Formats: sequence, C-alpha cells, structure tokens
Amino acid sequence: MKTIKGPAIFLAQFIDTKAPFNSLEGLCKWAADLGYKGIQIPTLDPWLIDLDKAAESQTYCDELKGKINSYGLEITELSTHLQGQLVAVHPAYDQMFDNFAPAAVKNNPKARTEWAVDQVKKAAIASRRLGISAHATFSGSLLWPYWHPWPQQPDGLIDLGFKELAERWLPILNVFDENGVDACYEIHPGEDLHDGETFERFLAATRNHKRVNILYDPSHFVLQQLDYLTYIDHYHEFIKAFHVKDSEFKPNGKKGAFGGYGDWRDRAGRYRSPGDGQIDFKTIFTKLTEYGCDVWAVMEWECCIKSPEQGAREGAPFIQRHIIEATTKAFDDFAGGDIDQAHLKNILNI
Repeated sequence: MKTIKGPAIFLAQFIDTKAPFNSLEGLCKWAADLGYKGIQIPTLDPWLIDLDKAAESQTYCDELKGKINSYGLEITELSTHLQGQLVAVHPAYDQMFDNFAPAAVKNNPKARTEWAVDQVKKAAIASRRLGISAHATFSGSLLWPYWHPWPQQPDGLIDLGFKELAERWLPILNVFDENGVDACYEIHPGEDLHDGETFERFLAATRNHKRVNILYDPSHFVLQQLDYLTYIDHYHEFIKAFHVKDSEFKPNGKKGAFGGYGDWRDRAGRYRSPGDGQIDFKTIFTKLTEYGCDVWAVMEWECCIKSPEQGAREGAPFIQRHIIEATTKAFDDFAGGDIDQAHLKNILNI
C-alpha cells in the first residue's frame, strides 16, 4: 500500500488576465495559501513554462523548480492536454480545434500535427529535467465521430483508426521512455481513449508500450455510466496520475447521456466541484491506496454552478480529508507471534 500525495491543483482553469492568476508567482502564492502542496502545470502559456527552454536547458528547469519550491509547492505533472488533442484530429473538428494551435499552423492540419508532436516530445524531456516521472495528456481522436454505430461502420474502420493513432504516438512514447517518464492519458469523452476497452485497444496497437498509462478521472465515467470503482480493479497498474473532479448524472424523461445538445448546466450528466456530485471518493482513495498507486491527488475544477474561487478554497481540505495514511502494521499484530511448527500442528491436532 502507498499513501497518496496531495493535495494538489491543476492550474489550467484558473489562468486569467487579473492577479493573482496572471503570473506563475501569483498562482503559486495563491495555491500555497489555500493549502495545496503541488501544482499541475499546463504548458501552452510560456509565462508559466517555456517548453522550448525547458527541453533545452537544465539551468532553466532548475530555476523554475526552485521558484515553485520556494512557495512550498512541488510540480506534480506537466500537462499537454491541448497539444495531445492535436496529435490526432478528425477533419470534422479541424476548425474548432484550431483554436488550440498557434497562428503559424492554423488551417494547416499537417503542420498542426507536427507542431503538437514536437510539443509533447519536448514535455517529456522537460519532465525529466524537472524530476517528474508522470505526464498528463490527451490522446486525440480520429474515431470520435463514429462512436455510435450509425451509419454502420465499415469493417476494419476502428482497427485502422487505432493503428494510425498508435503510429502517431509511438515516436512520442519512445521519447517518454528515453526520459523515464510515463505518458498518462486522461480517459475522456471526445478522445479515442475514453473507457477501458478503448484504452486496451490503444495499448495493443502500441504493442503494449510500457509508457502507455492512465490519468484516472472518475467524473468522465459517471457521464458514461461506467463503473468507475471496478475500473480501478481492472487498470490500477496503469494509473499513474489522478484528477479529483466530481460529476453527477440525473436523467429524466427528456434527456440522458447524449444530453440533448444542452449547455453544461442543462445536461443530465454534468461536472461538479469535489464533494458536490455523486462520486464515492472515499472508496476511490481507499482502492488507490490499497493498490499502491503512486499518484498525486490533483483537484481539477470544472463546475457549472460553483465559482472557481470557492471550488479551489474547498478543494484542498476535501482532498486532505480523503488521503489515507497507509498503515505499516496489521491491527491484530498483537495476537501474532513467531512461527512455531510444533505449535501449529498442535492447533490442528496433526
């Protein structure tokens, strides 16, 4: 068993143009004052982390890490969620996902993919320079428009999609392996890796690459009505990162998992701040601790009702209450003793 680290916070949803959310120093002080011990850093904004410099310069990484450590914080993971998304984009989403790309590669899917691949590779190198062993990302998706089998899928379509996805990721995964860092895919709607079976398909397509791992976020499974607790039983050996995000699913006679194209507040399945939804975090923390998952508990705020400031204030104590200090002894050790074979035979009358 292993005690989960935390509490930590994912900074992506808190970045803003006003202080303290518009500088690394401001975000660090804010997070530390709220009781967080770690930060997960998105990598698109160079004022948070310059990936080009971080991949090239150990001095830059040492100084960045030292600055963050000076606030009593650790870097839990770097995140390339948005760059990972752009590793594989179906043409139906080209225009919308172009919003995540720099101007130089917009309206150019081939150049955009090359840029995204380069970004994620640099994040692997930067992670190693920063002393981080896990990385948070998305897989991207070539197949998401076909997740519902209507019209009927031509034979071989899904296999070809996963083959192509794996071929795009294998050179990236090899860089992760060279740097001793695990790529943790957030299993998420909109990605080709969105449940257990799709994770297994991708793992097989990469020939069981040892750097293919999971960022476990139960909120996405509630929206799919997938058993998020048994998921841990199946995949605990791959869980190397953990988002603490809540959600709820309240279908009625008019809408269910598909949501009726509604806004987040109007959907049957919607994300909530930790503790406000339906997720059994006590059992999740118990299972992750029991299986010895070496993860940070990182609060991710996405809520259609509560403000991010309140969500962040409540997140640290919520996580702290759920962290279990793994026991190093059995509660009934007092009744034990040294092994005595003769005594054991006497007990069994043999």
